Amino acid sequence: MDQPPPTPAYKIGEKIDDPLTMYADDVLTTPVNLAGLPGISLPCGFNSNGLPIGLQIIGKHFDESMIYRVAYAYEQATDHHKKRPSLGGDK
Repeated sequence: MDQPPPTPAYKIGEKIDDPLTMYADDVLTTPVNLAGLPGISLPCGFNSNGLPIGLQIIGKHFDESMIYRVAYAYEQATDHHKKRPSLGGDK
């Protein structure tokens, strides 16, 4: 079965009328939450429309220290966490 591609965040106030689309947007995160695995999401840039994209790092049960170390190393190697999206009027 093909997985739907990850999507960027919805715009503030955007209405999604298709329940299947909303379900598909959670398909990559819901299993991790249900399994109780530790995870962290980090900013990793913006799409062509300026919407933020996140990188999710998932670890083994009770291994939060590993995902913190990986997240810290990623932040030290990139500057994505320092960038802010345009909020419309500040173009």
